[in-house]
Amino acid sequence: MTQAKKLLDIYIDEQGSAERMIPVVGALYRERGIIVTVFGRKLMNGSTVDILKAHRLSRHVVGSAVTVAETSRVLTALARLQPGSSRVDIGMLAASARERQVLDQDDTLSNFLADALKDVPPGTSVLDQPRDVVLYGFGRIGRILARLLIERTTSNNPLRLRAIVVRGGREGDLEKRASLLRRDSVHGSFNGSITVDVENSAIIANGNFIKVIYANQPEDVDYTDHGIDNALVVDNTGVFKNEEALRRHLVPKGATKVLLTAPAGDLKNIVYGVNDSMIGDDDVLCAASCTTNAITPVLKVINDRYGIENGHVETVHSYTNDQNLIDNYHSAERRGRSAPLNMVLTSTGAAKAVAKALPELAGKLTGNAIRVPTPNVSMAVCNLNLGEVTTREQLNDHVREVSYHSALRQQIAYSTSTEVVSSDFVGTPEPAIFDSVATIVEGNRAVLYVWYDNEYGYSTQVLRCMQKMVGLHIVNVPA
Repeated sequence: MTQAKKLLDIYIDEQGSAERMIPVVGALYRERGIIVTVFGRKLMNGSTVDILKAHRLSRHVVGSAVTVAETSRVLTALARLQPGSSRVDIGMLAASARERQVLDQDDTLSNFLADALKDVPPGTSVLDQPRDVVLYGFGRIGRILARLLIERTTSNNPLRLRAIVVRGGREGDLEKRASLLRRDSVHGSFNGSITVDVENSAIIANGNFIKVIYANQPEDVDYTDHGIDNALVVDNTGVFKNEEALRRHLVPKGATKVLLTAPAGDLKNIVYGVNDSMIGDDDVLCAASCTTNAITPVLKVINDRYGIENGHVETVHSYTNDQNLIDNYHSAERRGRSAPLNMVLTSTGAAKAVAKALPELAGKLTGNAIRVPTPNVSMAVCNLNLGEVTTREQLNDHVREVSYHSALRQQIAYSTSTEVVSSDFVGTPEPAIFDSVATIVEGNRAVLYVWYDNEYGYSTQVLRCMQKMVGLHIVNVPA
C-alpha cells in the first residue's frame, strides 16, 4: 500500500467515525442537556469537518494525537451512562483514559467516566423551569445573542428567547429584522430555518416563537401581555448607560433582571471567568466591553505570575455602527470621517475598566484605540513592564498552560500559527486569542498581542453572564 493510499484510508475511517458521532452528540444535548466538546471545541450542531478539526488541537493540548476512534469510545460510554446536564470534553477524557490504559476496556472505561462525572447533578436541567429572555435592541450583539440562544434551544435548555424589543414598526420592518437574522455578511447564514408570522408580529426560528415588540421606551412594554414573566432583559442598544437608566427596564410587568452589553461606571462590570463571583442577587449588571473582556483574562494571567508594574494597551479595533460610512457630522472627535476609508484614532476606556474586574491593576494602565477599515475581529497590543525578568518561551508556556488546563480555558484561546490574520478568528468563542508567535519579551518588558472577535467572542461572555444571573451553573468535565 502506498503512503498516499494509507493516508487517504485513515482520513476516510476518521470521517466515518466523526459522522457516526453527530447523532449521538445531538441526542445527548436534546435529551440530557449535555454539551459535548473536544479540547474545548463544541460539537453541538457541528459538521464532520468541525469534529476532525477539533481533534487537531490534541497535540497542542495534551502533547500527542488523540484520534476520532478514541473519542468515539468515550462518547459511546458517555451515552450509556446518561449523566445529567453538563459540559463534557471527550477529548480530554480520552487522553486521560489512554494514559491510564482503560480506553479499550468497556467496564473499566465506564467506571473511569462515572468517577469523572461524580459531581454532575442527575437532572436534565439545572433549573426547575425555563427562564424567559428578552433582547432589548437587535443590532450586531443582539442578533448574535439570538443565534446563540436559538441554537441551544432544547426541552432541557432553561434559557428561552421569548421577545425582541425594537423601535419602528413601519411596514416591512418585521421581514427586514428576520432577514438580518437569517443572513449575516460577517458570520454567514443562520443555521436553521426562519419564517415570519406577520399577524402575530413574530419571528419563528428553528421552532422558537419570538415576539417582536415595538416600543420607543422601556416603560411602554407590558411583558405579561405576551405571556412573558420573570424575564432577564438584555439591553444591547447602547442608549441606557447607567443604573438609573437601566432600571427603567424593570418598570414593566414581567421583567426582573437587566444585563447591559456595554460598560457602565456605576455598576459591577463583569468579565466572566475573572470576577463573575461578584454576580449575586443583583438585578442590574453589565458585561463590560468586548475589549475589556479580551484583555482582562490575559492581564490577570500575567499579573498573577509575574506582576504588572504598569503598561499601555493599544486596541486596533474594527469599525462599528457608531461611525460614518462617508464623511459626515459626528459628535465625537474624528469619528465623523469615513470608517471604511480611514484609520481613526479615538479613545477607549477599556484599560481603566480593567480595574473594575482586577482592582490590583487600578492606575497602572493607560489605553487608546485605532478604528480600522475591517468589519470584525480586533486586536489589543499590551505593552507591559513586569515585576520580574522572564523570557519569551517562559511567558508563552505559562499562557499556553493556563489556556488549556485552567478555569480560564473558555476565556483564552492560544494561537501558534505564523500565518493567521484577523479574518481567521471570525466566530472564535473565546473572548481572547493569545498570539504566541508575536510575543516580544526583553528582560522585564513584554509586548503581547491579543486578537478578539469583538462580536461573537464577546457575545459568548454575555451569554455566560446571563446563565449565572439566572442561577444556571453547568458543570465542566473534567473539572
